[in-house]
Amino acid sequence: MEIATQEAPKGGGQAQDIRKRPAQGGRGPKRQRARKEKPVREGDAVLLADVRALFAKQKLRDTIPHDPSEHSEIPIASSEESHTKEESNRQTPATNGTPGLPEPFTETEVEVLEISSTGDGLAKHPSSNQIYVVPFGTPGDILRVKVIRHFENEHYSTADFVSVVKAGPLRDDSRINCQYFSRCSGCQFQMLDYSEQLKHKKVIVEKAFKNFSNLPPELIPLIGDTIGSPLQYGYRTKLTPHFDGPPGYLSKKDKMNGARKYFDKVPDIGFMQKGLKKTLDIEDCPIGTDAVRMGMKRERLRVAEEMKKYRNGATILLRESTDRVQNDDEAASQTLPNTIKVTSASHTEFKSCVTDNNGTSTEYIDDFVFTSIAGSFFQNNNSILPPFTQYIRDNIMPPSSSTGPPIKYLIDAYSGSGLFTITLSSLFTTSVGIDISAASITSARENAKLNKLPPSQCTFIAADAPELFESITYPQDETVVVIDPPRKGCDESFLSQLLTFGPRRVVYVSCNVHTQARDVGVLVSGMESGGSRYEIESLRGFDFFPQTGHVEGVCVLRRVEDAGSATTAAE
Repeated sequence: MEIATQEAPKGGGQAQDIRKRPAQGGRGPKRQRARKEKPVREGDAVLLADVRALFAKQKLRDTIPHDPSEHSEIPIASSEESHTKEESNRQTPATNGTPGLPEPFTETEVEVLEISSTGDGLAKHPSSNQIYVVPFGTPGDILRVKVIRHFENEHYSTADFVSVVKAGPLRDDSRINCQYFSRCSGCQFQMLDYSEQLKHKKVIVEKAFKNFSNLPPELIPLIGDTIGSPLQYGYRTKLTPHFDGPPGYLSKKDKMNGARKYFDKVPDIGFMQKGLKKTLDIEDCPIGTDAVRMGMKRERLRVAEEMKKYRNGATILLRESTDRVQNDDEAASQTLPNTIKVTSASHTEFKSCVTDNNGTSTEYIDDFVFTSIAGSFFQNNNSILPPFTQYIRDNIMPPSSSTGPPIKYLIDAYSGSGLFTITLSSLFTTSVGIDISAASITSARENAKLNKLPPSQCTFIAADAPELFESITYPQDETVVVIDPPRKGCDESFLSQLLTFGPRRVVYVSCNVHTQARDVGVLVSGMESGGSRYEIESLRGFDFFPQTGHVEGVCVLRRVEDAGSATTAAE
């Protein structure tokens, strides 16, 4: 088949394909990039699992015969007639039998059905079974939202919170303790009673193991109630507000010629605005401790005074540090600048805010003392650490009715600056903490000295966790392993080595119950390479971050002595 073309014009111009319509102005048409639909949080299997479950539930409900006199659609509070008419005109055409959806960036009203494991509300519009993911909602709320984007293949849409039309039974906005709530991306649950927050976080753990452990229900025990934080506000010992760089654009050539951007005013300093790539200016954060909040005010003033020194944006470290003295010490009566003084029956604490990433911060957990590099990781809610570490002490050993030799050895994988190695050391003949960070190991060894623990009782090794069992000679029947990995969980190599070593007990602590569920599923089901298998003895959450959707998981596992029976059960 021949393709007709025009003769090449004189002067060396290119022949024009007459199949294409020439663009006005003589320029050819721009090539349009194919836009691939993907979830707004690509890879967020947690949200999608909740959306799919709710969508399936709604579809099932709609197929069940019902009394025609009953309302079959979710009751939505009526708005002004003119707005309703306008909204109706903006519905997109139905596709594949799916009712039309509101156009992006228009407003509509939805009813929240439940809260997802990510902390967002899952809502429904009466026009379809499409699920709307909207923040700051509680079950039963009628919310006005701005629709952002539809993902019809996954049956959900994202939307921004606009206002509450009608509060549901669980919502009480008088509980809100921050003027930036519903704009700041930090807190999600300030309108909920704390007991309801704890109930929801128990559900998060339940759904995590249901959706991501790949275990049959009979191998997952009843989830324990979530242990709450003694403080629901004023608990965060670390905050990291930030500000963006100066506005404007500099080309590469401008930069090579020494051109620089400057701030013409004090930038917004705070945290990300929910749903936007924008920093929200926040002068105070009520979930921070008093020392951290004091430091935040001081650092905001410092940045304003030193604004001309900055050429780029920056993140500000605010980390609480505590000095403790006994009440009979003369120092207990003094008053120090830029500190918060807290007096108890036996001692006085002076709490300050460290802003140097390479500085040293000090924390006390009961009578244990820990120092660490201020910019490094340490748990950010000191108030819950005493009951948290006590719970692990109470559950790390086998029940008194169990048989077998006594457990004498502790391996603390991902040990950091030694939290578990040190607080659990009195239970064991020898405890060893292992971490990939040499700086963390240096802090851990110093902490062992501060707590008067000799190397024969408490030691630390700098090594990558997947290689930690290569040098371990402890008898497996007398050993327990504590795991506290980063959010991504454990890799396959580590889990394989753990199953090959086969300690008698494992305590898995995690800030991400979904990757925890995945890894625990491997420990229970076993691996093709062989090794031990485990069963879950207990499982529950700890609320390290009240007012947010985060929950810490603690799973205690015991080794199955008969691997064959474990295989049968898993199948």
